Amino acid sequence: MLHVFSVSSARNITLALDEETLREARVLAAERGLSVSAFLRRELAGLVDRQRGYTKARDTAVRRLRRGQSLGGGKLPSREELHDRAKLR
Repeated sequence: MLHVFSVSSARNITLALDEETLREARVLAAERGLSVSAFLRRELAGLVDRQRGYTKARDTAVRRLRRGQSLGGGKLPSREELHDRAKLR
């Protein structure tokens, strides 16, 4: 889920871009009907959301790995039971 906050609750930042990057950002923003500021806000919010999702998925996976998973089966035979030659005859 993408959370883009309204401008009224946003904080201003200063961002320095080279001319070519700024020109291309203007084009991309215009193609989407957005200002450069709105375009960058949306892209940055999406990046943050994806990172949060990744972090949550990673943490869930690590918890599952630590907890372990039953693979079924029963009690394993002892070494003596495995190597009892009398049973094989």
